[in-house]
Amino acid sequence: MRRLKATISYDGTSFSGYQVQPGERTVQLELENVLTKMHKGQMIRVTASGRTDSKVHATGQVIHFDTNLSIPVERYQKALNVQLPRDIRVLEVEEVSSDFHARFSVKGKRYRYIWNCEDVQSPFRRNYTIDTNGVKPDTNKMKDAANHILGTHDFSCFCAANTSVVDKVRTIHSLELEWHQEELHMVIEGNGFLYNMVRIIAGTLWEVGIGKRDPSNLKAVIESMDRNKAGKTAPPYGLYLEKVYY
Repeated sequence: MRRLKATISYDGTSFSGYQVQPGERTVQLELENVLTKMHKGQMIRVTASGRTDSKVHATGQVIHFDTNLSIPVERYQKALNVQLPRDIRVLEVEEVSSDFHARFSVKGKRYRYIWNCEDVQSPFRRNYTIDTNGVKPDTNKMKDAANHILGTHDFSCFCAANTSVVDKVRTIHSLELEWHQEELHMVIEGNGFLYNMVRIIAGTLWEVGIGKRDPSNLKAVIESMDRNKAGKTAPPYGLYLEKVYY
């Protein structure tokens, strides 16, 4: 058996998330259906660096799977892309050691969240950015607030209440706010993220940017470890899993 690692990109618009769910179209299901077909009906399980929710996109998700096929690794990308739906693309495939694990070997991740601040949003961006209806936030205040998020903290305040994770301590290495013409991008990197953590951070920083919350408030929010103290969970379709570090 060989273990293959693949970097994939997908448009989350028409998916009910990454992870297999009964009766739903998911990224994992599409991948496993194609691989099972390639293996003449033998069920092939795919493991990802982590799941993404419904409507969330990925430009650099990483998966692994085991195969007994002798297809040269350099041909796997084309073999998969020919059969996968167009909203999933395999960017790279490489053979890795048997102890590599797409989830448990992760050292960190980078996410991007995008707000579209044009007065009139292009209909072609509606599934990929958050329409602010022309509202342009104060990014200096957002950056001041972001400084409180950097470092190692218990991020219970930025975690969905229904999570089963006990240890909520994570380290955020960087959090940048960048203007790309009329779009505001939040780029965040850390050693790991809790369920809905990036979207809750985005929603909270947005409240700072539009004057609903003072930048200094973020320190108290984090110290409270109370989800109710943070802002709303931002919509999923502005979020991208951009890179996984190993």
